Amino acid sequence: MSLSIELWTIRPARSDDTPALCDIYLTVRRTAFTWVDPGRFHREDFSTHAKDEAVFVCHKANVGSAGFLALWEPENFIHMLYVRPEFQGQGAGTALLKALPYWPRRRYRLKCLVNNKRALAYYEAMGFEVCGFGTSPEGDYKDMELAPAAE
Repeated sequence: MSLSIELWTIRPARSDDTPALCDIYLTVRRTAFTWVDPGRFHREDFSTHAKDEAVFVCHKANVGSAGFLALWEPENFIHMLYVRPEFQGQGAGTALLKALPYWPRRRYRLKCLVNNKRALAYYEAMGFEVCGFGTSPEGDYKDMELAPAAE
């Protein structure tokens, strides 16, 4: 099954997507997490970090994969949402979120690094609210939860 939202097609990841998803994950983390030593990020991280998760790809004709979302389904936890820098601000991330089952009526959760100001502002604009705080090897983060829309 794939879903088209405006210019983007959202579909489950296939094994042949892995090289592109590894590149997106590496590039975006090295670009966005400027406070972390870029040598800590590796291409292999994607496969390790997305293990056993449902991964959805945002694809566009003549462009290829623009980004992806990895969901830990048992807890409705959005573990990763990464969009290539050249496609940020063009609706790819929003298309990925809106393609989630029962969006926006399901209470999805995520963690966002405090230093990632742009992502924090984005998630707040999408309806996520801070519900806790924590610390990771990349820095402090905010636990965020989507306040489900009324039916």
